[in-house]
Amino acid sequence: MFQRIRKHLFPGLLVGTGLGLLMRAAARGAQAQHSSSNGIYAAIDAYVEDQMRRLNIPGLAMAIVEGDQIVHVRGFGHARPGGEAPTPQTPFFIGSVTKSITALAIMQLVEADKVELDAPVKRYLPWFRVADPEASAHITVRHLLNHTSGLSMLQGQLVLTDMDDAPGATERQLRALSTVKLSHPVGTKFAYNNTNYNILGMIIEVVSGEAYADYVQHHIFTPLGMKHSYSSKSVAQKNGLAMGYRYWFGHPFPAPNLPMPSGSLPSGQLSSSAEDMAHYLTIYLNGGRYGDVQILSSSGIEEMQRGTVEIIEMGESLGFYAMGWECQGAGKSRIVWHSGIVPDFGAVAALVPEQKKGIILIYNANHAMLKMSFDEFGLGAAQQLAGETPSKTLLAWVPWLMRGMALIPILQAVDVIATVRRINRWRADPSSRPSRGRMWGLHILPALVANMLVALMQIPMVSKMRNWVWLFMPDFSWIAHLCGGFAGIWAFLRTRLILKALNKPPSF
Repeated sequence: MFQRIRKHLFPGLLVGTGLGLLMRAAARGAQAQHSSSNGIYAAIDAYVEDQMRRLNIPGLAMAIVEGDQIVHVRGFGHARPGGEAPTPQTPFFIGSVTKSITALAIMQLVEADKVELDAPVKRYLPWFRVADPEASAHITVRHLLNHTSGLSMLQGQLVLTDMDDAPGATERQLRALSTVKLSHPVGTKFAYNNTNYNILGMIIEVVSGEAYADYVQHHIFTPLGMKHSYSSKSVAQKNGLAMGYRYWFGHPFPAPNLPMPSGSLPSGQLSSSAEDMAHYLTIYLNGGRYGDVQILSSSGIEEMQRGTVEIIEMGESLGFYAMGWECQGAGKSRIVWHSGIVPDFGAVAALVPEQKKGIILIYNANHAMLKMSFDEFGLGAAQQLAGETPSKTLLAWVPWLMRGMALIPILQAVDVIATVRRINRWRADPSSRPSRGRMWGLHILPALVANMLVALMQIPMVSKMRNWVWLFMPDFSWIAHLCGGFAGIWAFLRTRLILKALNKPPSF
C-alpha cells in the first residue's frame, strides 16, 4: 500500500509544487506588469501636473485606455473657479476632436451604402458650389475628409466667428461659399479647413434624414454609452459643463458666456467627458467594436486611421492627415492623434494603435498663441504612454511672450516720459544736445522702428480676421487696438518733437 501511495502521492506533490511555482511566477509577472503600468500612469500624472503649471491651465480631465478597458482616469485642478476637480463625467468642449466623430458618421453611412467616398459633393448637395463652377463639380467626400478640397485655412477660421444660431445655420454658411475662391486646385494640397467638415455634417443630414446632432446622438453617443456628451452648450451647462477660461497675458480668466457658432457644430463644437471619450477611443483599438456593439467595421477603422496626405507647414513635414486624425511615427511608436481648440476649451485625443493604447486630455482654457504648446503637451503624454520620452519642449517661450505683451503699454508710457524730459533738458541746456548723427542713430531710429513694429499689430484688426482674433486672442486684440494705434501716432509725433528740439537755435 505504501508503494501505491508513494506511486500516486509523489507525482501529485511534484505536479502541485510545479503548478504552485508557475502560479507564483505568473502572479509576480502580473504584479510586475501592473507595477510597470502604475509607474507609467504616475509618470504621466506628474508630466500633466508639470505642464499645467507651466501653461497655467485651470482644470483638466484625463483618461487612458488599453484594449477595451479604461485603465486610468484622473482630474486635475478645478472645473470652475474655486470649485472641485473635474470628474470623469465632467463635460468639456472638445474642439476639432469633433472632426473624427463626423468622419466616423460619414464612414458609417459609407458602409450603409448611402455615401461614396469618391462621389462629388454635388451628388448629395446639388446646390453646393464655390466661385469656380468646374472646381465645384470635382470636390469629393474624400477631399473633404482629407482637407484637400482647395478651400484655404483662413476661410475655415472665419466661419468660427459666424454666430448665426437660428435653424439652418450650417446650410446658410455653406451657400455663402458660392463667391469663395479656392486657394489651390482640388486634390493637390493639404489645407486644414473647418468648412470641409461642416459640409460633411450637411451631407450626413441630407443622406440620413436626421439633424447632425440627432444622428451623432443615435448612432455614436448612445451605442457607446456616452451619457455626458452634448451638441448643445445650454444642455451641457445644465449637466455640469466645466467653466471655460480665456487667457489674458498668460493668466486664465473665466469666460462663462461666450457664444457658440452653431453652424460649425460638425467641425468642432461638440462637448464630452473624459469617461465618454475613453469609450469612444476604444473602438479605434478594437476593430470598431465597443462591448457587444459594432460601430464600424475593422476595415473602416483602418481606413479612418490611414494617413494619405502629407501635412507640410513652413516647408516642414508634420506627418500625414487621415480622416479626422493625424498620423506620425511608425511601428510601435506610431501615434494617431488630433487636437482641438475653441476660445475657452481644448482637447488632445491620441492613439497608439500597435500597442492598443489611447489617451484623452480635455482642459478648460485656451488661446490661439498656445495652440502649438498644447499640442506639444498632448503629444508628450501620448509618447509617454507609448513608452517613449516626451520630445523636448520647443515652445517654452510662448507663455512668456504672452505675459510680455502686458509690458507694451508700460514701456510706451516710460518712453513718453523719458522723451519729454530729454527734450526739456536739451532746451534748457543746448550744449547737451547730441550731434545730428547720434541723434538719428540713438534717439530717433531705434524708437521709430520699435513703434512701427507695434503699430503693425493693428493689421489683423483691420482685416477679415479681427473677430477671430478677438475670440481666440483677446489680449493681443486689446494691445493691437490701443497700443498699436498709439504707437503709429507717437512714432511720428516723437520724431517731430526731437527734430524740432535739435533744429531750434539756442537762446542767449
